[in-house]
Amino acid sequence: MDNPLFVVLLSCLSGLVGILLGWLGVRLLDRVRLNSVQLRAENLLQAARDEAETIKKEAELKAKDDLHQLREAFTRETEQTRNELREQERRLDKREDSLEEKSQLLTRKERSLEHQKSKLADRRADLERQTRELEAQVRLQTQKLYEISGYSREQAESVLMSRLEKELGEQIATRLQRHEETLRQTCEEKARRVLATAIHRYAAEHTADTTVSTVDIPSDDMKGRIIGREGRNIRTFEKITGVDVIVDDTPGVVVVSAFDNIRREVARLSLTKLIQDGRIHPSRIEEVVQETQQEMEKNIFEIGKQAVLDANIGVLHEKLIQLLGRLRFRTSYSQNVLQHSLEVAYLCGMMAEELGLDGRLARRCGLLHDIGKAADHEMEGGHPKIGAELCARHGEKHPDVLHAIAGHHDDVTIDHIYTVLVAAADAISAARPGARRETLEKYIKRLEELEEVASGFPGVEHAYAIQAGREVRVIANSSNTTDADAIRVCHDIARAIEERLNYPGEIKVTVVRELRAVEFAR
Repeated sequence: MDNPLFVVLLSCLSGLVGILLGWLGVRLLDRVRLNSVQLRAENLLQAARDEAETIKKEAELKAKDDLHQLREAFTRETEQTRNELREQERRLDKREDSLEEKSQLLTRKERSLEHQKSKLADRRADLERQTRELEAQVRLQTQKLYEISGYSREQAESVLMSRLEKELGEQIATRLQRHEETLRQTCEEKARRVLATAIHRYAAEHTADTTVSTVDIPSDDMKGRIIGREGRNIRTFEKITGVDVIVDDTPGVVVVSAFDNIRREVARLSLTKLIQDGRIHPSRIEEVVQETQQEMEKNIFEIGKQAVLDANIGVLHEKLIQLLGRLRFRTSYSQNVLQHSLEVAYLCGMMAEELGLDGRLARRCGLLHDIGKAADHEMEGGHPKIGAELCARHGEKHPDVLHAIAGHHDDVTIDHIYTVLVAAADAISAARPGARRETLEKYIKRLEELEEVASGFPGVEHAYAIQAGREVRVIANSSNTTDADAIRVCHDIARAIEERLNYPGEIKVTVVRELRAVEFAR
């Protein structure tokens, strides 16, 4: 037992037995695990088969339901289509019956027309025969008359005409005179109606423009900066702009004076920019004036383009558009010439449409009639002649437009109807109250009369004449008047103005009744 070799062999044998037993245990454990995995796989596969079967049955049920719904929808659509086809068949049957009736009616009418045509042909032949017989009788009777009277045909006609002229001469003259008098009265009445309609439809919202240009300054210290050292700033400004700058003792204001309104406007804008900028010296003055002049040219063109669009006269040459824009800065008897031209254009268009003429052509004549005033200080002659030459030079070919420009002040013989319309519209625009020919005293007196008439009614606190006397704004006492009283007062004021005052067009009366509550939280 104590043999070492035996102990080693026994140890080796024990190790081999342990290894064999371990290997057998591992194989047994693997076999158990494999069986467990196979069992789980079979369970999962069975569950998957069951779930697939369930999904299949559900899909079949859903497919059957969808098929049933589609079949019902198809049945409904088929029934609807069948009903529509039946309805169309009924309509076609009715239309066919109607066409058949119309065909029969046309057939009867054709037969009737053929019968009438046959009767007319017979009657025409009969009339031709009777006409030939009558002509033969007339020739025979005429020949007998010639033989009895001893006159030839020419001699008989001459004698008859001379007798008729003697007998009817006075009656013809009387009728002609009566017809001319009726025609003159009718023309005057229609002209008055056309003018009254045009004046009533158009009411301008502007009055006479002021020609004074002033520039506000923040403080009197700015006057010294404008003048500059030894007056170099003001001399440079006046030389570049061509205007006179008046710096006097009037606080907060500098006056710009010039014959050319565009120069005056450029100078005013430039001086305003310099005051806002604060840098006033000769080089800066020259830079600002040049920049303002370029802006002014663009502004003038845009003003002219807008006037063409407002008047709706079609395409116009760019030079003429520029001249129209210059009229915005031109006044005539304190009336802005561009606004006056637009007003004349509108009035001409209204009167032309009332007379059945071309309204756009009339507006074109009216808008361009005073365009010569934009260049009358650069060319010789009156503004009608200058305007006609400029328009002809820049592509205006229509003779009515050129004649209206040249003849709206009776400088040429008027033989175009549009020239008469332009002259009439020009007179209406110039004589409109508040435009030019009304003196300041008369204008103020008319406004005071309007306010006086409106203020004489009970419950009226204040009355203001606005819009150049075309509207009276009345402020009523809210504590003494009700809404019904305000309506009645408005009506009474309008009737009183109609009875007591003379005015062109119409005057709008507005009564305002307002209750204001004011309280202070302390």
